[in-house]
Amino acid sequence: MKDCEEEGKPQKSCLEIERKFLVLNDDYKRQAYDSSRICQGYICRNHGRTVRVRIRGDRGYLTIKGPSNADGISRFEFEKEITLDEAKALMTLCEPGLIDKTRYLVKAGSHTFEVDEFYGDNAGLVMAEVELQSEDETFEKPDFIGQEVTGDRRYYNGHLSKNPYVNWK
Repeated sequence: MKDCEEEGKPQKSCLEIERKFLVLNDDYKRQAYDSSRICQGYICRNHGRTVRVRIRGDRGYLTIKGPSNADGISRFEFEKEITLDEAKALMTLCEPGLIDKTRYLVKAGSHTFEVDEFYGDNAGLVMAEVELQSEDETFEKPDFIGQEVTGDRRYYNGHLSKNPYVNWK
């Protein structure tokens, strides 16, 4: 892995730059070109930093994220694919509150929106994210996109695992 540190700032290749939105309707399902079930848990969640284990289909991933910037659009991210057996073993170390969701991939212009439909204690919540190359990049919004929730920590998966959507009322 190349060095992700340059003058005290993460290099662009190690930054996750994304915007999050609530979803208005289920049009994304007919527009999706792919979907997969995701189960993820958190080994550690402190001060905006997370260590996450994810199983997506038959693949495993270990992800480390740093705190978000002030507006919540970008943050350091390191992700590595691991074996499914490694991911299953690491899931046993996770804190209570697993995230269970289906992710739908929807193309809009030159971008792909990842639409997550949550289950369990987060049932009823559907969010879309789009990853960008820069914080001020323009993008085409599909018609199912609603209110922007970028930077609202309640909608971070790490927060949803501790304080699920069912408890928000």
